[in-house]
Amino acid sequence: MALDFSGQNLRGRNFKGQDLAGANFSYADIRGANFTNANLTGANFSYAKAGLQRRWAIFLVLVSWLLSGLSGLLWAVNGYLVSLIFNSRLENQIIGWTVLIVLIGFFFLTIRQGLAAGLGAGAFAGAFTVAFAVAFAVAVAGAFAGAGALAFAFAFAGAFAVAGAFAGAFAFAVAGAVAFAVAGTFAVAGAFAIAGAFAVVGTLFSIYISWQAIKGDQKHSLVRNIAIAFAATGGTSFRGADLTNADFTQATLKSTDFRKAILICSRWHQAKMLDRVRPGSTYLQYSQVRELLVTGQGQDKNFYRENLRGINLQKANLADASFIGADLSEANLQDADLSRAKLKQTQLDGTDLTGATLTGAFIEDWGITNTTKLHGVRCEYVFMRLPTKEDPDPLRKPDNKQEVFADGDFADFIKPIFDTLDLYHNQGVDPRAVAIAFKNLAENHPEAELEIVAMEKRGNDKILLRAKTAAGSDKSQLSAEYFDDYNQLKALSQSQQLLLVEKDKRIISLENMVDTALKQPKFYTQGDTNMSDISGINIEGSSNVSGIAGNNSIANLGTISGNVSIALNQLPDATDAEKPGIKELLSQLQDAIVQSTYLSEEDKTEALEQVNSLAEAGKNPQESTKQKTAKTAITMLKGIFTGLPAVASLVEAGNKLLPAISKLFGLG
Repeated sequence: MALDFSGQNLRGRNFKGQDLAGANFSYADIRGANFTNANLTGANFSYAKAGLQRRWAIFLVLVSWLLSGLSGLLWAVNGYLVSLIFNSRLENQIIGWTVLIVLIGFFFLTIRQGLAAGLGAGAFAGAFTVAFAVAFAVAVAGAFAGAGALAFAFAFAGAFAVAGAFAGAFAFAVAGAVAFAVAGTFAVAGAFAIAGAFAVVGTLFSIYISWQAIKGDQKHSLVRNIAIAFAATGGTSFRGADLTNADFTQATLKSTDFRKAILICSRWHQAKMLDRVRPGSTYLQYSQVRELLVTGQGQDKNFYRENLRGINLQKANLADASFIGADLSEANLQDADLSRAKLKQTQLDGTDLTGATLTGAFIEDWGITNTTKLHGVRCEYVFMRLPTKEDPDPLRKPDNKQEVFADGDFADFIKPIFDTLDLYHNQGVDPRAVAIAFKNLAENHPEAELEIVAMEKRGNDKILLRAKTAAGSDKSQLSAEYFDDYNQLKALSQSQQLLLVEKDKRIISLENMVDTALKQPKFYTQGDTNMSDISGINIEGSSNVSGIAGNNSIANLGTISGNVSIALNQLPDATDAEKPGIKELLSQLQDAIVQSTYLSEEDKTEALEQVNSLAEAGKNPQESTKQKTAKTAITMLKGIFTGLPAVASLVEAGNKLLPAISKLFGLG
């Protein structure tokens, strides 16, 4: 039974390395508690209060006062060195001018580019500038460690800077008096003026940098990181803890250490002071991500190539957000709104998209796997490419803009092929032997639930037959058995093969499919040809979105249309807008075929296959073999259009486009 610590005072308690899976810490005071390397899977920290115990806060503030006094002393030293400009000795004047130039460079670069750049410029006076930087960083940390209010932090920073200014002024007056007594000159007046100027500059500079660091300015992240690390000393520690599925809803988390913690699907909704934690290399290091986790609002945000592995964005508003190249593996995106989101090359291994909205999303090369959960995804249409000015709706699926996916159709359409048996034939493919061997394999292993999902031509006379299998099937054994049978069948004469086929329509159908696939230039079909049932190959009546079109169609219309679009995109654009090229003419022809109300689905598929052949040939339109391919394709298209009503828009398009296409191939 999970432990219940809800509402308890657990300040300073040591839970290091303990198994606290599912424990309830809601509303508990866990300031100063140590959860290092603990198992806190599924633990509830909602409304808990983490951070520093009071005695640690007081100690850190006292330390910050001490170091801030050191800051004033260092300003005095810097001011003294600059005052050497007014010294009578030439070598001292050189030192004074050199230090002044270095400090001016330090001020300028620190304000413009951050402390790291400033320290690079101040290497000449490294001891002073580094010590000063640490001093005022710790001063900011003292403010974090105290009441935590932004105004309080600012007050401390300003007060410490002013204290430093007074200390500097006092030191400069002393330096001036000594200089006057020794040299007997009026250089003391100049030294005192320099002292006062540096006191003012030091005050303003300290206040400005402290303020920018507290605001989260990335240029001053070094100062901020030092401050937060200091403020987290003695605070609540989750370092190395497993916080998978832990809930920090509305918890107060300032001065908390999350370095090396496992934060898979941890919930941070409305968590307070998440920007004051020590994040290490977790996703909490990104300010934009922290804001998203707390508010759930990520609309129009850009998360390009960010590591968001295991993030919990359940019910988040991510409409129009860009996750191009980002890693969202193992993330919780349940019921999230990803409408029109850019998911190009987004890694989604193990991601839970249950109930998410993906309408209008751009999913080019997204990385879903067999562990990606797509149950209940709400999606009317998607785009297979990123939009451009010329093509704002690239490769829309479904292709017909008047159609949308029905409930559940998107998951069936987009779910990639997993756990497949890949049967690659690389020499002299015998379609009949393929059909017989696969039928035999399916009948001999009904438990494997073999289902043909794709055929793909690979080069000349090579084909990949891909079949889905039941979980746990021994693919190595199935493949070996198939090819043993196939090679024996291939060695038989045609008459001997015919004796095996007899009048089996299942084998004849599959043989025709393989034969047709070998004649296509690229991808052939994707569908659900189920061979596990010995009653036959289920290609008739299949109407699955991702499957073979019904009524004996041998290729899915949407898939073929998508392949045509891909092939067209590989062709060059016309150089003259008034003279369309092969790409533009074939695009018009493709649209006319898809939108035709007179062609059957089967005829549309056949017509688009010919357009695809023309697109492939269009890469080298003057090559003789390509011209022969184009001539054959155009003849086939004319045959398909024959018999259609003269008023059909497709007939008009064909009469206009086919002669122009023939001319560009040198056939006119």
